[in-house]
Amino acid sequence: MYPKITSLKLKSYCFLVPTLLTLQAGYSNTTNSSTLKFSVNNAFLQERIKGKVTDESGMPLPGASVLESGTSNTVATDIDGNFEITVAKGKTLEIMYMGYKTQTIVVDGSPINVTLMPDASELNEVLVVGYGKQSKKDVTGSVTQINESQFRQGVNISTDQLLQGKIAGVRVTPTSGEPGAGINVNIRGVGSIRSGSTPLFVVDGVPLANDDVSPTGANVGFGASAAKNPLNFLNTSDIESITVLKDASAAAIYGARGSNGVVIVTTKKGAKGNASFTVDSYVGFSDVMQKLDVLSADEYRGAIKDPAFDHGGNTDWQDVIFRTAVTKNNSFSFSKGTDTGNYFVSLAQMDQEGIVNQSNFKRTSGRINASESFLDNKRLKLKVNLTASETKDNGVPTSDDGGSDGQLIIHTLMANPTRPVFDETGEYTNFNMNAHYNPAYLLSIYEDETRTTRILGNLETSFRIIDGLEYKLNLGVDRSVAERNTTIYPNLTDRNPRGRYVQGNLESKNSLVEHYLTYDFLANKHKFDAMAGFSYQKFERSGTSFIIDQIADKDSGINPANNPGFAGVQSGVSGYAQVNELQSYFGRVNYAFDGKYLVTASIRADGSTRFGENNKYGYFPSAALGWNISQENFLAGSTVINNLKLRGSWGQTGNQEVQNKITQASYSLTAGDGYYLYDDLGLVNGVTVNRTPNPDLKWEVVTQYNVGLDFNLWGDKLYGTLDYFNKTTTDAILQIPSQPLSPTTTVWVNINDGKIINRGFEIMLGSKIIETDDFSWNVDVNGATLKNEVKDLPVSEILSGTISGPGQSGVLANIYKSGYAAGSFYLLEHTGFDDEGANVYKDQNGDGVIDNSDRTIIEGAIPKFTYGLNSSMRYKAFDFSFSIIGQTGGYLLNNTGLNALNINNLASDRNTMSDYYNSGANQANAPQVSTLYLEKSDFIRLNSARIGYTFKHPGVSWLQSLNLYVTGQNLLTITDYSGFDPLINSPKSSGGNQSIGIDYSSYPTSRTFLLGATLKI
Repeated sequence: MYPKITSLKLKSYCFLVPTLLTLQAGYSNTTNSSTLKFSVNNAFLQERIKGKVTDESGMPLPGASVLESGTSNTVATDIDGNFEITVAKGKTLEIMYMGYKTQTIVVDGSPINVTLMPDASELNEVLVVGYGKQSKKDVTGSVTQINESQFRQGVNISTDQLLQGKIAGVRVTPTSGEPGAGINVNIRGVGSIRSGSTPLFVVDGVPLANDDVSPTGANVGFGASAAKNPLNFLNTSDIESITVLKDASAAAIYGARGSNGVVIVTTKKGAKGNASFTVDSYVGFSDVMQKLDVLSADEYRGAIKDPAFDHGGNTDWQDVIFRTAVTKNNSFSFSKGTDTGNYFVSLAQMDQEGIVNQSNFKRTSGRINASESFLDNKRLKLKVNLTASETKDNGVPTSDDGGSDGQLIIHTLMANPTRPVFDETGEYTNFNMNAHYNPAYLLSIYEDETRTTRILGNLETSFRIIDGLEYKLNLGVDRSVAERNTTIYPNLTDRNPRGRYVQGNLESKNSLVEHYLTYDFLANKHKFDAMAGFSYQKFERSGTSFIIDQIADKDSGINPANNPGFAGVQSGVSGYAQVNELQSYFGRVNYAFDGKYLVTASIRADGSTRFGENNKYGYFPSAALGWNISQENFLAGSTVINNLKLRGSWGQTGNQEVQNKITQASYSLTAGDGYYLYDDLGLVNGVTVNRTPNPDLKWEVVTQYNVGLDFNLWGDKLYGTLDYFNKTTTDAILQIPSQPLSPTTTVWVNINDGKIINRGFEIMLGSKIIETDDFSWNVDVNGATLKNEVKDLPVSEILSGTISGPGQSGVLANIYKSGYAAGSFYLLEHTGFDDEGANVYKDQNGDGVIDNSDRTIIEGAIPKFTYGLNSSMRYKAFDFSFSIIGQTGGYLLNNTGLNALNINNLASDRNTMSDYYNSGANQANAPQVSTLYLEKSDFIRLNSARIGYTFKHPGVSWLQSLNLYVTGQNLLTITDYSGFDPLINSPKSSGGNQSIGIDYSSYPTSRTFLLGATLKI
């Protein structure tokens, strides 16, 4: 019964026994003597128990915790899943591993072999958080994670598209339907007046810069087109999960960049078991989701008053410019997990045609993710994540600042339908009159190509110093090189008729070094982990551009195929280089007692070169509490409530998304106006002050508190979360008029009194309605309310939202004013038409004159309620899923209608919209920004639907599965909005102040059907 005593042990026991006997003698006449005798005997009953922990496939689970219940006696399994622990017979061991069900074993002296099973419960889902992972039951902040099976279905070029309709409080709005165009992602509303509401994206531990990685398109006569989406470089097939940190408790660990929320992207790793090779290929066909209802040729003939406007043709110009576009995607991946590491390798190519002729997006990408462990018990771990891609974008002459007559979609919509595309000689018809052109001809003289090469990689190493204490090092680099060539060839229009070629180049580099320590402690009812570290990130950015005028014709020159730059006159050479640095210290503590009471606290100190000399560092604290009510005795054993957790958090985050160097003075030499210098030779070049310095400038601060409730009922038959948040932005960074006698007219300052407040409720409800071997059905719904308000603004108003159209130069439609939502509309109120069909506007001030003083603040653009519904079903080998999204309570200013389709077009040899013609408006009405063009943006959309069938054959040992599927995207939209798409926002900012809710002749949204196959072997 007793362990064999060696000579070494005998010495220890000889010392121990007399001591214990002495203690026993001193208490021989008390009741404690029996207790002490038992303790002596128990000491001899302690045994060294060996065991092994494996997963459901028999693979070892290194790092699993083995805890003697009710004590601090704990060990971790080694690289082979083995463990040894000293414990007495009859005691209970708890074997735990994140993501697996905890198992309890009563010690009987024999070796212990334990197989842990995955825990599919929503409660035990493992969430990726900043600088680590947590079990969902231990999370105190507002954190939502979706995995590959939940991503938005269809053609998705960029990571942010995958989020659409999936997470409450996250609104994803395209700036355009063009392949590769930018995406606006807003988490819990708009918190800044200036541009800079994009969340921080972190890919495999590397925080990305929110800057563009490709040049903007030069204005060669059609406006300047926006840079491409910087997230296009990632192959979405490589992404395993996306986690959104919404409240300050979760996001404060990222400090000065966390005010707009944080999106953590985790790419795939090799899984344990047999090696897996996957091929995913699909082909898609896209058409314009909705054509605008303009007058047909016959309708136009009946509407015009001047017969000279009938040119005898019958042309649907939307059919001429739009096409059925084909998308092809092929992705190959290979993965493998071993006892000591894993690896994942992928190669993919995407080729997406745009629904506008000549537009196209191509991407070739590759990825290698690998990890390996070294030394005993996996003490040293190395992990490498590396991706590289090249994208090629071919654009068309679309922009958000093309003015009243300089954009392809405008000309397409207002082109006279009685004009033919070609004349009798086969040449493009030229109707270069009233600044209006044949849109097909514009495409023939225009080229815009952007090539971007981007490499993102990081090396992570961790070393376990002692059990529970680990040092981690993260070295990362994000490098991109882009070139954009924009050309208008010699032409018959008044848009650079002698031709112009513009080349823009952009290089950027983001370097990261992070050191941090983590410590985990588990004892009895106490669970504790802490993290502290240092981060340094350097952002380098440079660009050059040049212009060549009077270039050769498209089909002539030394190299007529690609390079018009061999001919012409060079001009407009420019360049710049900037460096921005961020130095940070951060720490976090998580504590749980008895699985019931949870505490989280974090702080980050960020020092940024973007801020003034007197405010180099900002400090961003947070704290959160959690109560697992379902762990209390009064709910123990409940068959209804499996989990009920109450959360509360408070914290501060920052926003540093401003231009570099705005805190510093800027000077330029001039031979004209400015401050002159004199020497013996007389007047020389002087110095002009371009920017007034402000050494006190600091980051915008967002203070947010959140109260949430998580629940799981009836064994996950119903689960969900409820959250209330209040998010207040202060210290807004703005460029305002400077004080008298300042060297410049404006200065960058923090508005100390002004606030932007976002508050609302978020709800997510999910249900595993049916879960059987043959049939399963899951449904989840999410929704969010939002009330946005500007308060205590120290200036009377700030205008933004540049409007384009005839006579609209300098007109702004958005207003930021205390007491109203950010980006509300500031418009004349259109009340109808008089007997002559003339516009009638409300005389707000009663002076009998309609002018700008009669503008009034109207409804805002930000929807008051957004929602999504997602459902997935499986019956034997069939699978079916669909997604619905929608919004209510927001408005859009239809700048497309104002510019391209106003009723005045009928008096100018142009087309108009059927609704405008039928409204009774007089054709002499001049375009005027008013509520006539303000429309509700409410909609409900069948965002995607998919049906698939999976082939498996037990006789084919090499085949894991073959899934054939059909997917539809943007299938049906129910809306009263008259534009192409109610889910749109053109970036029509003014002076850097962002616009909200303006639809300016955007590239239309497409409806797509695709056929695909996924083969796994």
